[in-house]
Amino acid sequence: MGDNDIRYLKCLAKRYPTIAETATEIINLQSILSLPKGTEHFITDIHGEYDQFQHIIKNASGAIKRKIEDAFGNTISEKEKRTLATLIYYPKEKLAQIVQTEKYIDDWYAVTLYRLVCVCKRTSSKYTRSKVRKAIPAEFAHIIEELLTGRQEIIDQEDYYFEIIHSAVRTGRAHDLTIALCDLIRHLVVDHLHVVGDIFDRGPYPHLVMDDLMKHHSVDIQWGNHDVSWMGAAAGNPALICTVIRISARYGNLSSLEEGYGINLIPLARFALEQYQNDPCERFHINYREDAYDIRDKSIDERIHKAVTIMQLKLEGQMIKRNPDFKMDDRMLLDKIDIEKGVVVIEGVEHPLLDKDFPTIDWNNPYALSKEEEEVINRLVYAFRNSEKLQKHAKFLYTKGSMYTVHNGNLLYHGCVPLNDDGTFKKVSVFGKEYSGKELYDVLEGYARKGYYATDPDEKQKGLDILWFLWLNKNSPVYGKDRMTTFERYFVADKNTYKEPKNPYYKLIENEEVADRILKEFGLEGNEAHIINGHIPVLVKEGQSPMHCNGKVLIIDGGFSKAYQEKTGIAGYTLIYNSFGLVLAEHEPFESVEKAIMEGNDVVSHKILVQRVMKRKTVADTDHGREMKQEIADLENLLRAYREGVIEEEY
Repeated sequence: MGDNDIRYLKCLAKRYPTIAETATEIINLQSILSLPKGTEHFITDIHGEYDQFQHIIKNASGAIKRKIEDAFGNTISEKEKRTLATLIYYPKEKLAQIVQTEKYIDDWYAVTLYRLVCVCKRTSSKYTRSKVRKAIPAEFAHIIEELLTGRQEIIDQEDYYFEIIHSAVRTGRAHDLTIALCDLIRHLVVDHLHVVGDIFDRGPYPHLVMDDLMKHHSVDIQWGNHDVSWMGAAAGNPALICTVIRISARYGNLSSLEEGYGINLIPLARFALEQYQNDPCERFHINYREDAYDIRDKSIDERIHKAVTIMQLKLEGQMIKRNPDFKMDDRMLLDKIDIEKGVVVIEGVEHPLLDKDFPTIDWNNPYALSKEEEEVINRLVYAFRNSEKLQKHAKFLYTKGSMYTVHNGNLLYHGCVPLNDDGTFKKVSVFGKEYSGKELYDVLEGYARKGYYATDPDEKQKGLDILWFLWLNKNSPVYGKDRMTTFERYFVADKNTYKEPKNPYYKLIENEEVADRILKEFGLEGNEAHIINGHIPVLVKEGQSPMHCNGKVLIIDGGFSKAYQEKTGIAGYTLIYNSFGLVLAEHEPFESVEKAIMEGNDVVSHKILVQRVMKRKTVADTDHGREMKQEIADLENLLRAYREGVIEEEY
């Protein structure tokens, strides 16, 4: 045993100072390894659809209903099962309804608490008492632990068990105990949540989704291109600030910036009204949703939409000039406009402009901001950098998020690994050096973090520019398309110019050799390894499947966003990885929280078996299990050192 080994064991001995304590921990860890692995849920492309997201998280993609079915079978009615499920999903709201309508509320509480304990026992059965105890609200720790471990069928405990419930009712604590049990069930039914990118844009409530994610007990995030655009905006990138505002305006979601994040848009609105007061802004219509938009704002929002789009195009041109490595000269189109002829030249072809009103563009220097635009941008940068809530959300994305994650034998990323047509990894130049595969991911993530955290001005600027690169560059792993045709969609009629060809990755993922090469690049091998990503909606109504390469690659963007549901034909997927294997839940649209509470409406989810394991997975088969095995080995060495007298026990 070397000196370094002894030093390490002496440090470990401070936590386990005796043979008895060391042996006890070995026994504890070894026994945990034999428990079934916790359930993981994978969700992607939420796009601000808070109600749908919230309900799927609360009902655990149907897992809570299955627990209720397992616990009660045919012993209670379907109506009672629906009521119990809704109570678990929305305890505060459902209780408020029941208290007003239930005549014998004390009896209802007594029955319901008993039923909740039964469901909770089912849910907590594969966890240690210690893990369950940590999840229980402190004020009910003793009561709930006794209810979960007590056995009412044993005569000696029967009176004790039911007296706990009746005492909670009699002392007026049944309401809070009910909520605590519901919260505990939801906490335990999903051990870990993976969000595979694109929390923001299109839907109206990304800030509420982020609030919920920040409260979640165990979560990781793989950044999508819509996430990095908001991260870049929070870091102060002016082009991405304009992008975030433009998309928010386009979908009628400016209130998420103003009310959700407290960002003052008055200077921008005033500027837009001054510059475009007589402009109908017909190309800048609002794709609003009637349930989340005040139609009285439409006229001003259309002007904001146009004003911020022009500023975005100018600022992007400046960045393209500053970064020749990005190879995006073809995206500089303002200088290709002949305003007298009313045309723009794209790839050598003249196209008539659908909108010729550009009051803020100096045609001798089309990418320069006007003095008024510069003032507006400076105020917006200040507002984004000083929004307390936005900064909290951005830091959470950086802390819990990354470009990719390798977890329990699965590789998670939002978009793709950039490939050449022959399936080899594409080499991409980043500030003068070429990278590909995993190395490309790593270097881009490093710069993305610098964009937010770096103190050196040059490094911070590079980071800010890379955040924009990640948003829309053809070599960005989180974008994965040849171009983003923003200009064409606003100003050109020919829809052929709107095309955004995908990276060869999306054709080659049916090739098992390519999939295996990607997995190996990130340290994974074997038949049970999977690639899980989102970004490209699966058009189920056209016969597309989320499973590729014999189930080795899973693209799980099924249209959480209402903007996509007409195309996909469904309302999103959840991938579930439990001890029995992988299951894909295909969701139908969610009506509303109100109907869920009042009528017991739930999301209908259809299950698709992806892979069933031959032997049930245990904690020992997980990444955490492998860490525990190493910890056991270290403790075995400490135990040996104690018994051989190399290290002395402390009494």
